[in-house]
Amino acid sequence: MSMNLKVNLKVNGKNYELEVPAHERLVDTLRYRLGLVSVKEGCGRGECGTCIVLVNGLPRHSCLTLTSTLDGAEVTTLEGLAPEGKLHAIQVAFIETRGVQCGFCTPGFIMMTKALLDSNPEPSQEEVKEWLSSVLCRCGSYHYYFAAAKLAGKYIKEGKIYFDEKQVREKYHMKVVGR
Repeated sequence: MSMNLKVNLKVNGKNYELEVPAHERLVDTLRYRLGLVSVKEGCGRGECGTCIVLVNGLPRHSCLTLTSTLDGAEVTTLEGLAPEGKLHAIQVAFIETRGVQCGFCTPGFIMMTKALLDSNPEPSQEEVKEWLSSVLCRCGSYHYYFAAAKLAGKYIKEGKIYFDEKQVREKYHMKVVGR
């Protein structure tokens, strides 16, 4: 018999009161209960970083985190980076530097970049490499991700935090395939 626990979470700015089994992982809560599909399980052992989200502003492997331990926490996923109709500077930088590749690990890289730039708005190349080495890319496109982190830092420094999603989609000929 599994015991459910009440947990209050603020996810992407929205408050949730959930009843979850004590053993439920955050990746399962976010993806399957709340429908936040950017949160993906890769290795399930905290090695690949695909599942990284921000918990109280810090990067956390959601596959290793029990939701029941997060009562009162604030969680941010890729879906919560920008307001509706906008893209965050980090997302735009990843598009502009071709840092999207197959896309499976991209949310983990973007969330690690967000944590890095929140911690250090002007990281050195070595700091970018160190932080982003927490995520495994099977496409081997690290140089694109490193360039994206530097470009995002530049945009944020210039005050360009949010971009109009429609304009970015038109500029880069990107179609919306489902919402």
